[in-house]
Amino acid sequence: MKYKTSEDFAKFPLMVMESSEYSPNQCVYRNDEYGIWLYHANCIEFMDMITAKFPGGKFDMIFADPPYFLSNGGITCHAGKMVKVDKGQWDKSNGPEMNHEFNMAWLSRCQNVLKPNGTLWVSGTHHVIHSVGYAMQQLGMKILNDITWEKPNPPPNLSCRYFTHSTETIIWAAKTEKSKHLFNYDKMRQINNGKQMKSVWTMTAPNGDEKGFGKHPTQKPVQLLERIILASTIEGNLVFDPFAGSSTTGVASVMLKRKFVGCELEAEFIELSSKRLEMAIKERASVLN
Repeated sequence: MKYKTSEDFAKFPLMVMESSEYSPNQCVYRNDEYGIWLYHANCIEFMDMITAKFPGGKFDMIFADPPYFLSNGGITCHAGKMVKVDKGQWDKSNGPEMNHEFNMAWLSRCQNVLKPNGTLWVSGTHHVIHSVGYAMQQLGMKILNDITWEKPNPPPNLSCRYFTHSTETIIWAAKTEKSKHLFNYDKMRQINNGKQMKSVWTMTAPNGDEKGFGKHPTQKPVQLLERIILASTIEGNLVFDPFAGSSTTGVASVMLKRKFVGCELEAEFIELSSKRLEMAIKERASVLN
């Protein structure tokens, strides 16, 4: 795949790519003033392009919410009704070996595009997170913490054969064992009433306001991304999300004065992301005014 770069290197360069058999590979939303760029692209192709242009790394922090591979024909409860667990073709499992190969592929690219002291956060359920953690170790990353996101009001387990699934795990890792990662300890202690923040975070799932333009099946709450970004970046840092979805990472970045690059392959979520990013920029501008 060929690509070229715009002349303005002071900001994140607008990458103009040719489409491939895997994705359109084009910038679909940009706001240079606030430093926000969203690409409709295959994240592996996109990160290979970034690595070629910036071999020393480009991003200060990455948050990734990859496919969980749990759309296996099971059932769950949604809005009080029994529904099939079918988030889309992108979430279907290809077997543990192929799933792990995919995780190794995108995680190795994330490692390449991180700056030397950058960090990566990856969320997942038990369907995928153990593969992610193992892949991180294989790649020589340094696992810093595993965060348990506890949902206080999860959907019930309708089969009555398992404990109710009420948590997701978020692994926080540095690029390498030698990385000197950033941790805003004082800020985390401040928002935790003067106490050290623990690794179990209790937060509700996204509310109705966060889904005003539509919803993504694995959408994360803005407050979760705000805490992650506050913990590991400073204002002006560049944040990347290779599986942007509805761009919650971007929304939180806008509100916290960070720059954001998002990459999303599924066309149905591009318009949703663009609307949410535009709204976040308007809200931030109104605060400044």
